[in-house]
Amino acid sequence: MAGFVHILKLCVGADSVEDLLDWQRTHPSPFPTGERRHVTRMWPKREAEVLAGGSLYWVIKGVILCRQRIVRLDEVAGADGILRCGIVMDPEVVRTEAAARRPFQGWRYLDAADAPRDLPKGRETDSALPEEMALALAAIGLR
Repeated sequence: MAGFVHILKLCVGADSVEDLLDWQRTHPSPFPTGERRHVTRMWPKREAEVLAGGSLYWVIKGVILCRQRIVRLDEVAGADGILRCGIVMDPEVVRTEAAARRPFQGWRYLDAADAPRDLPKGRETDSALPEEMALALAAIGLR
C-alpha cells in the first residue's frame, strides 16, 4: 500500500487540457515560484497522506486527463471571513492516461493504486486512437 493519496477534482469550465493550460497562462500565479492554487471549502482530513506525494488529478468532461503535484495546503480566508483550503500545486501539468469518472461535487480522494499512469513527456494522448474515440472508450470503462 502506498503511503500517500491523491485528490480528484472536476476542472469546471475546461473542455480540454489545453483549456486548463490556457487558463493558467492567462491568470498569473500568486506565488513568485509559479505554483498554482485551487481554493476549496473542505480541508482534507488525510492531509499527511496528501502531502506525502499526492497530486491533484483533474477530471475534464468526465475523464481524468492530467494532474499537478500538490506542494502544500494553505489556509485561505474568503471575503466572508470563512477559512478555506488552498491546494497549492506545482505549476507543471502532467498528462495522464484517460480514465472515466462520473460527476461529483467538491473533491474526492484517489488511492495511488487507482491513479492513471502518466503519459511520456511530449505525448498529448494515451493512444493512436482519435481523441473522441479514446474518450468514448474511457467513458464506458474500456480504457
